[in-house]
Amino acid sequence: MFIGEYSHNIDDKGRMAVPAKFRAKLKSGAVVTRGLDNCLFLYSKEEWEKLAGQIASSPINKANSRAFSRFMLAGAMEAEFDRQGRILLPEYLRRHADLKKKAIVAGLYSRIEIWDEDGWRKYSKTNEKNSARIAEELGELS
Repeated sequence: MFIGEYSHNIDDKGRMAVPAKFRAKLKSGAVVTRGLDNCLFLYSKEEWEKLAGQIASSPINKANSRAFSRFMLAGAMEAEFDRQGRILLPEYLRRHADLKKKAIVAGLYSRIEIWDEDGWRKYSKTNEKNSARIAEELGELS
């Protein structure tokens, strides 16, 4: 399980350290891909295989299924850790998430999200103001 929020720098080569606490759960491999809401998603290999299987089994005759498959699967790449615990975020993924020098790494149970620091602050501020309404609309969560 991934939880918590961490601030990390992205170097000139596009490398970013992943919190040590998260790396331990990613030993068997990791996959990074385009995420929703202008961020990146980082999955353990096991979680990625489950998700990719669900996406790949979506109906090919539906335009939205094909579009989402392309968005998630074609944008994915295996993330390898260097000795300092960093992963390379390729330029096309950094562009997708508008990542600059400072990133927020947020643990969201089965996935990690990587946000540009300013984007995360704006997103969080908006959603914190609306949290009561959002919770009520989700209703089934206690």
